[in-house]
Amino acid sequence: MAKVAFIGLGVMGYPMAGHLVANGHEVTVYNRTHLKAEKWVAQHGGRMAASPAGAAEGAEFVFACVGDDDDLRSVTTGPGGAFEALEPGMIFVDHTTASARVARELHAHAAEHGAHFIDAPVSGGQSGAENGVLTVMCGGEEGPYARAEPLIMSYARSCRLMGPSGAGQLTKMVNQICIAGLVQGLSEGLAFAIKAGLDAKAVVEVISKGAAGSWQMENRGPTMIDDKFDFGFAVDWMRKDLKICLEEADANGAALPVTALVDQFYKDVQAMGGGRWDTSSLIRRLR
Repeated sequence: MAKVAFIGLGVMGYPMAGHLVANGHEVTVYNRTHLKAEKWVAQHGGRMAASPAGAAEGAEFVFACVGDDDDLRSVTTGPGGAFEALEPGMIFVDHTTASARVARELHAHAAEHGAHFIDAPVSGGQSGAENGVLTVMCGGEEGPYARAEPLIMSYARSCRLMGPSGAGQLTKMVNQICIAGLVQGLSEGLAFAIKAGLDAKAVVEVISKGAAGSWQMENRGPTMIDDKFDFGFAVDWMRKDLKICLEEADANGAALPVTALVDQFYKDVQAMGGGRWDTSSLIRRLR
């Protein structure tokens, strides 16, 4: 059993922290909205703290899952941030999808205090968090990662160290780049099938068994056809992630023409009032 802090109880962090308790760890939580922290404690036990620093005090591991770079800086190096409680040997595991730049910045800050920082963004969405089957891609040193991996596996089915600080975030960018183009292609294909008068669900059943098949097709194809878009990862968050990808591409010289185009398509979805629809809602533009 480890003494653990978990900062951020959104749709991902709330169940992830619960899995840590279920695996026998002593967990203290912090959330900006205290009512959600109170609800979590009532459901899972443990205790809540009034600040990130209060949650992190005396912890062996501190986990975070917040919104973006600014949120991450706020709960780490801001007033009352978790880094006020840094101690030698402490391991901070960040599950936020953020920039590689902020990961390296916080890694260096932690190292100044003899602590460790692992950037560990996740893939799998809300259902993956709830069912404990996330994919986690990490950046950092091998020693701290080896210590943190058994705890991360409380809510993951796959976890891998991808390289030094920032490598986890860069890998998550690759994930989002691939998803963006795939969902647009799937949207166009399904919209074509509907306009051609085909039974779109029958089409999905057939082609998902061949080269066109994908997780998105099998899990979101039928719901896209049914015009249902309340399955987790929101358009607003996807645009945040794609902005990170495009900024990194500007820095490293990578060409992302399709990603840039799909980002604008998601902007169209936002203009339609779909900022909180899930990412498969790209098909709405084509109907």
